[in-house]
Amino acid sequence: MSDSHQPLRLALGDPNQPRIVILGAGPTGLGAGYRLKELGYTNFHLFDRHPYIGGLAASFTDEQGFTWDIGGHVMFSHYTYYDECFTKLMGDHFTLNNRESWVRMMDTWVPYPFQNNVRYLPRQATYECLSGLVKAQTGRGPIKSPAEARNFGEFIDAVFGEGIARHFMRPYNFKVWAHPPEMMNKHWIGERVAVIDIDRAIKNVVLGTDDFGWGPNNQFKFPLTGGTGEFYKRFGPVLDGHVTLNSTVSSIDVDRKLIHFADGRLEKYDLLISAMPLDVLCRDVIEGEVPQSLRTRAAQLKHSGGYMVGIGLKRPGGTPDTKSWMYFPEDNCPFYRVTYLSNYSPRMTPDKDNYFSLLCETSYSDLKPVKPDTIVEETIQGLINCGMLAESQRADIVSHWVYHADYSYPTPSVDRDDILADVIPWLEEHSIYSRGRFGMWKYEVANTDHTLMQGVEVVNRLILGEAETTIGMVYKVTEDGRNAASHERPAHAGSGEKRLAKAAAEAEAKPAIAAATSLGAIPVGDVEEADVAEEEPGVTRSKR
Repeated sequence: MSDSHQPLRLALGDPNQPRIVILGAGPTGLGAGYRLKELGYTNFHLFDRHPYIGGLAASFTDEQGFTWDIGGHVMFSHYTYYDECFTKLMGDHFTLNNRESWVRMMDTWVPYPFQNNVRYLPRQATYECLSGLVKAQTGRGPIKSPAEARNFGEFIDAVFGEGIARHFMRPYNFKVWAHPPEMMNKHWIGERVAVIDIDRAIKNVVLGTDDFGWGPNNQFKFPLTGGTGEFYKRFGPVLDGHVTLNSTVSSIDVDRKLIHFADGRLEKYDLLISAMPLDVLCRDVIEGEVPQSLRTRAAQLKHSGGYMVGIGLKRPGGTPDTKSWMYFPEDNCPFYRVTYLSNYSPRMTPDKDNYFSLLCETSYSDLKPVKPDTIVEETIQGLINCGMLAESQRADIVSHWVYHADYSYPTPSVDRDDILADVIPWLEEHSIYSRGRFGMWKYEVANTDHTLMQGVEVVNRLILGEAETTIGMVYKVTEDGRNAASHERPAHAGSGEKRLAKAAAEAEAKPAIAAATSLGAIPVGDVEEADVAEEEPGVTRSKR
């Protein structure tokens, strides 16, 4: 790993510690600040433009008493360190929920994963899915193998075949990403490669076998009150005195290492950890001797925005269903996913016995526009169109909540990795470490546990000299002297909501964890697990 900075081991007890500034109080910034505080490093400060901490993992309670998340987060971890943070900050203030995921299409419910349960479709569609799958898996499809696929669209065709691609994978992924799959690379999928057993698929159809008990651990944690944001809110007291909110960055002078804030404040730094969108940082914010080619490259990164629409309803008995979340590939509704948030905790509504809540997520981009003025009505009508609500239930709606995220999904475009290989090393040579969901722009490691650990690991790198693992990048100098980044997928940096930590493995790991914790260096490795993303793109692999 090439790095222009020596680890700051001697700075831990030094009154003249280098100044570390963190931009963004979402999971990445909070993780970085938490780890600095844990290590005894005091000369740091965290700024955020919002009046609250949590970033895209924050939660809000409306005037009617419904609590809403920015998207369908679940509290799932791949990391011992993250688990330790959760335990320390949350204690037993959480619920444990059974995961129940479904796909809604063709006027029926299909258990997730879709490809294992096509028997629920009309017979013609079931045949098309099986026929295409057999052809694809035996090399008789338009793309002979996943290795020959040049992009995510061709990868879908090669793995799933024409039927599954047409009925589910292509329409669903466009609704999620707001970009056609041909614009996306196939490498972001990493461990999410969908390994499909033809015999298993045929058996499920012929014998009528259900195949939705996916993985040995299908539960996830969720804060008892306050939504997902409650966990991140609890970092606030720990970082008291090190956080300033309502602080918008106007510009960053990379030569003088000076941050200009909109309110006139100036802040010097020696090292900067930034979680702001990488394209915004390079195109609009940094000043000084910055190559125009760097600005141009970063501006080529693609993303989607999103509208989160919460619908609160009054109903005797509360939530009418046991489902967790549901996927919607069809165009009879604007959203790609709906979550029964009221199933996550009994305190997400004013009264669990008389109210329930639906969180609906709709993406947008220049290629997939959305009308902000009509998104609530379109969402309600979509819920009716797809059978989630009856027309008569309009009268039961007592609350609606809207959150607009102009940056929702970092798109893993075909040129993304080459752009990162140019931009990230240059920033680090200038003491700027861009991390997080949009700071690193890697969706495959952008769940809330991943992003918090990106902050933790960059601090471990700067202070202790430890290698980062979550970001999956190893820097090296090529023969022509150019810094390049090769992208790797460590086993513990996958995505999912189910941790397959078996009792024996946990028992074996506890002594080592306890010893490491006493030294202030909690390990971050995990066991392998089935991959089901916090924001599932529809491509997954079961590891059984």
